[in-house]
Amino acid sequence: MNSLFSPLTLGPLTLANRIVMAPLTRNRAPQGQPGDLMVEYYRQRANPATGAGLIITEASQISPTGQGYLDTPGIHSAEQVAGWRKITDAVHAEGGRIVIQLWHVGRISHRSLLPGGAAPVSSTARVAEGAMTFTAEGFVPTSAPRALDTEEIPALVDSYRQAARHAIDAGFDGVEVHAANGYLIEQFLRDSINDRTDAYGGPIEHRLRLLREVMDAVCGEIGVARTAIRLSPVMQGNAAGLDSDPQALFEAVAAALPAGLLYVHVIEGQTGGPRDNAPFDYAAMRARLPSGTPWMLNNGYDLDLAVRTVADGQADLVAFGRPFIANPDLGWRLKHEKALNELDRATLYGGGATGYTDYPVAAPAR
Repeated sequence: MNSLFSPLTLGPLTLANRIVMAPLTRNRAPQGQPGDLMVEYYRQRANPATGAGLIITEASQISPTGQGYLDTPGIHSAEQVAGWRKITDAVHAEGGRIVIQLWHVGRISHRSLLPGGAAPVSSTARVAEGAMTFTAEGFVPTSAPRALDTEEIPALVDSYRQAARHAIDAGFDGVEVHAANGYLIEQFLRDSINDRTDAYGGPIEHRLRLLREVMDAVCGEIGVARTAIRLSPVMQGNAAGLDSDPQALFEAVAAALPAGLLYVHVIEGQTGGPRDNAPFDYAAMRARLPSGTPWMLNNGYDLDLAVRTVADGQADLVAFGRPFIANPDLGWRLKHEKALNELDRATLYGGGATGYTDYPVAAPAR
């Protein structure tokens, strides 16, 4: 029987345990540049004896036009590659493994964050009503987007390919394509957002087209065994209403994914909220994946639920988000059933070391 604390082989990677640090936006990359503070943050969580078996970085924009929040890191310039290389070197020196989440926010952005004050791009020209983003002025409503022209999509897909190549050049063990949480790829997937009439809109097979093209490009550039994906079938944040048939859509997504992926990462229910916000059969979705695809689950896991989920074979890995913010040694605390530090919500987004690299560690020094 598998254990949350037992090793796992993922393609070319061997993980010391099945505890994953989920991607967590922290807004500590001024002008999109990963810096020394981020090096220390990831290093603290990298040793698998005390932290994560695998780290997934905060979402990182694939291009300047993919940014949606102030001071989030990118992976599209030589300077960013060099900054990330310091982080991957530090993680590897601790014995850890790390992948980067590739991100394009689509319409969840603001003109003040985009080159030339341009409008955000999306599958649609409809505003993300009620959605907010983080700018130099604080949290503000998102700007009205414009719908991408069909002719623009090949260049968009190529920016994912280039970002994947940059990630490998920066020393990452792989990439996770962000196709969740109401961002660009999901803006194409869901018929609650996608109102296109071209080859990227309408029936499920057409709405899957962008996802297929992105995955083909990334896998073709760095190899399928270094490529993963994140999905959120019934998450309703960022003005992403439920698809008219989430079960059919995400079973089709699963069936469309290539064999041999590093893993598939699925958010159960509402991110940071109820796990049962809408009916969905995750096991049926998993059954449509190519045989042997590693399955990672996320959202609201405590120790007992994580242990049972892995032991029962319902998941190969469990991703923990906010617990890793306040507990750099979360893996050790879980294994030894120790109390967790309390999260300081006031320091979640932006700032310096306070609430970022200064949480106390309970694990004994190695």
